[in-house]
Amino acid sequence: MVKKAAKPGKSPGKKGRATVDSDDDAGPSTSGNAGRDSGAATPKAGGSIGQMTSGIRNKQKRGELYHKLKHQKEKSKAKERRKKQKEAEKAEAAGLEPPPKPLQHTIDNQREADDTMVDPTDEEIMADENDDEFAAHFANARPPKVLITTCYKPSKIMYTFLSEMLELLPAAEYYKRNGFPLKKIVKFAANREYTDLLVFNEDRKQINGLLLVHLPDGPTAHFRLSNLKLGADIKGHGRATNHKPELILNHFDTRLGHRMGRMFASLFPQDPQFRGRRVVTFHNQRDFIFVRHHRYVFEEKESRDRTSKDPAKKKKAVVARLQELGPRFTLKLQSLQKGTFDSKNGEFEWLPKKENKTSRRRFFL
Repeated sequence: MVKKAAKPGKSPGKKGRATVDSDDDAGPSTSGNAGRDSGAATPKAGGSIGQMTSGIRNKQKRGELYHKLKHQKEKSKAKERRKKQKEAEKAEAAGLEPPPKPLQHTIDNQREADDTMVDPTDEEIMADENDDEFAAHFANARPPKVLITTCYKPSKIMYTFLSEMLELLPAAEYYKRNGFPLKKIVKFAANREYTDLLVFNEDRKQINGLLLVHLPDGPTAHFRLSNLKLGADIKGHGRATNHKPELILNHFDTRLGHRMGRMFASLFPQDPQFRGRRVVTFHNQRDFIFVRHHRYVFEEKESRDRTSKDPAKKKKAVVARLQELGPRFTLKLQSLQKGTFDSKNGEFEWLPKKENKTSRRRFFL
């Protein structure tokens, strides 16, 4: 009986097993063992440290290289920081201006450019403002008169929140809902010459929504309300006086944001009483509107006189600080509807759409 000759590089006794002294080039392994045996593949150039080490399959080797690269990066950053500090000290000693500090990159200052950004001095914008729904308020022809109501069955926390909102809005009045539908409430408020209607919603004893209707012709804005903190829960809070507050509107830069800013401004009188030192702030950041209520406090404090050689000598100075009155909460615009509230046939000016949110650096207000 004739046996078949074994193939070169193969053992005749074990089928398919390569011999130790085989000279064949087997090619790269796809099983993942090569990374474990040799340590790691060459780290990728560029990108973050995690991206540079992601191609290494051996967990231990990957971790060692990651910590090594991270240590090198921190070391180089510290060296660069010390170098800049020495340059600044040299410039200060020579009486020169220190080198400018690099601009920190944030989502806010890397915001995508928007075609609807508003220039307040633009004649077209000014013409639109003179003819919009809020023109009568800003011309002092129609002072604010605000009606506040709630959902059908408000809880105790809602009444506490409403009492603080009545302090925040000097021209506001509260009416109990009594089971009336919203359309009837809008009609009731318009007939009694209210300028705005605020409806707060509550779910499982959590205040989570606000419907703001400008009367008599709209628009209607729906907000999600979150991060509510009542005045009693704020450390060192104060109580509001009856003075009319100042109003601060920050970063309402687009056409939509400018419209929302005018809508908020229409809730407050145009003649603040500075003697009360009250200020209400609507601060827009990344399309979240932070609402705060403060009072200016001026205090006379003693501090050590650094110009004197006597360490016991004190000097008096008037220091200003802010005392929060409450409430504080955050609003997120959900929709803006033309006219007054109409859930079935209403025409919307703005709705959040996924296709419009093309980047995390794109904002609408």
